[in-house]
Amino acid sequence: MGLLTPDLGYFFWIFVAFVVVFLVLKKFAWKPIIKSLNEREQNIAGAIASAEKVKAEMAQLQSENESLLAKAREERAQLLKEARETKDKIVNEAKEQAKAEASKIIADAQQAINAQKMAALTDVKNEVGKMVIEVSEKVLKQQLAGADKQEAYINSLVNSIKLN
Repeated sequence: MGLLTPDLGYFFWIFVAFVVVFLVLKKFAWKPIIKSLNEREQNIAGAIASAEKVKAEMAQLQSENESLLAKAREERAQLLKEARETKDKIVNEAKEQAKAEASKIIADAQQAINAQKMAALTDVKNEVGKMVIEVSEKVLKQQLAGADKQEAYINSLVNSIKLN
C-alpha cells in the first residue's frame, strides 16, 4: 500500500526529476520537435498547394484536350468533306471522259459506215456502168441488123436485167 500513498519525500523527488526531465526536453527536444512539426506542416501545406496547382493545370489541360479534340473532329469532318468532293469530281470527270470517248467511237463508227456506204454505192455505180456499157455494146452490134430487131433485143435485155 505504500505505492498508493507515496511519502512526501518520494513525491518531491519525483517532482524534481520531472522538472529536470521537462527542462532538458524543453532545452534540447522541444525546439527540434516543434521545428520539425512546423516544417512538416509547411511541407504538407506546400504539397496541398502543389496538388491544387496540379489540379488546376490538369483542368486546364483537360479543357485544352477537349478543344483540341473538337478541332480535330472539325478537321476530320473537313477532310472527309473534301475527300467526298474530290471523289465526286473524279467520278464526274471519268463519266464525262467516258461520254466523250463514246461519242468519238460513235462518230468514228458513223464515218466508217458512211465510208463503206460510199464504197458500196461506188461499186454499184461501177457495176451499173459496166452493165450499161455491155448493153450499149450489144445494142450497137444489133443496130447494124435493123430497127425492129434492135427494139426487140433492147426489150429482151431490159426484161433480163429486171429479173436479175
